[in-house]
Amino acid sequence: MQLTQLAKSYKSVAVTTATPGQLILMLYDGALRFLATASHGFQIECLNQRNEQIHNNLVKTQNILRELQLSLNLKVGGEFAQNMYALYDFMHDQLRRANLSKEPEPIATVERLLREIRDAWAQMLNQSSEYAA
Repeated sequence: MQLTQLAKSYKSVAVTTATPGQLILMLYDGALRFLATASHGFQIECLNQRNEQIHNNLVKTQNILRELQLSLNLKVGGEFAQNMYALYDFMHDQLRRANLSKEPEPIATVERLLREIRDAWAQMLNQSSEYAA
């Protein structure tokens, strides 16, 4: 079996066996990975390749942000869920702006916000598993 097939198989098993909380963490990690790849695109000299790398990775991140919004239960989550929904909207708009103008600053803003949320989420998952043990 080729290495790429093994990696796909591993990823598939990881996703299908993950808890809902772990899936959210995977979404955050994926979004941060795509943002980093988009940011690296600004270093590419060939304009077509540069714009393609930035665009494709920002769109992937925007798709993840929409998925995170869809995971929110606005009826049960109350004000917190509504605030997170609005924050995801803000991040989505920042990435749209970055994609249209090819500016790195909005990407850095979203990356900082997502990293804070991701780290808090990971800490909450870790504490939850410690209490369950």
